[in-house]
Amino acid sequence: MDADGSHAPEDVDRLVAATADADLAIGSRYVTGGSSDGLTRGREALSRGGNTYARLILRTGVNDLTGGFKAWRAELLAELLREATASDGYGFQIEMTLRAARRGATIREVPIIFYERRAGASKMNWRIASEAAWLVPWMARHYPARNAKGTQPVARSSRA
Repeated sequence: MDADGSHAPEDVDRLVAATADADLAIGSRYVTGGSSDGLTRGREALSRGGNTYARLILRTGVNDLTGGFKAWRAELLAELLREATASDGYGFQIEMTLRAARRGATIREVPIIFYERRAGASKMNWRIASEAAWLVPWMARHYPARNAKGTQPVARSSRA
């Protein structure tokens, strides 16, 4: 979960509840009921473009590979953390989700609204973006597809 106000704390319970029958729950902007609010056109384009790029190359069935709002089953996370990540920047979001999918984890995407940050500044820069761009094809080769169960959408509850 980002600490800059871009993720709604009231969505945490829905993510955790989704782990009742999933190994990983992802707060997703890119499933029915999910969206972004207040992002600049450039930031929205970078997010959508990067996510589409990763999704097309990695073919995990996950709609929001670049998001960072997740609930993990402890057993899966402990297993994944036995091996260091190759990525140094935001690419670790993609890498960790890919590694989970390649191990056959059940992944559910929970629709969320992602808000423009309310505090802090973006750490995104060209080094981080280029690292993610070259790492995606590397990940496709290093973590080949096998046993992926895909994702299951979760209905969005209304907010009061």
